[in-house]
Amino acid sequence: MKKLLLFGLILLAAKVYAGSVYVMETGRADLKVWVCQYKSEADICVYVDEYRSRAKDKDCIWYFERYKSNSDFTVRFVNYKSQADLKVYYVQYKSQAEWRKSHAWTGRLH
Repeated sequence: MKKLLLFGLILLAAKVYAGSVYVMETGRADLKVWVCQYKSEADICVYVDEYRSRAKDKDCIWYFERYKSNSDFTVRFVNYKSQADLKVYYVQYKSQAEWRKSHAWTGRLH
């Protein structure tokens, strides 16, 4: 299930043309992210928007960038919860996007 979510997210990132988050396959990213299966496990609930302007200055709304130079921060997806700096749960509606727990990255993802 996790691999399917990761694959879907990578496909989504490949389809967009601009954004604030850049997904790195290898190398050193700003954040290592683990995608949660359940909302209760997450540090942050993220809504992925199709417009960059809607994600500006918002931690919980992400827009995937095609080029690293245009991104606000970079992420690399990890396979294990213990490797992650941030645990993310993707939500279907923008109104559900929120920080679930107090975190060192609160207010720094934009």
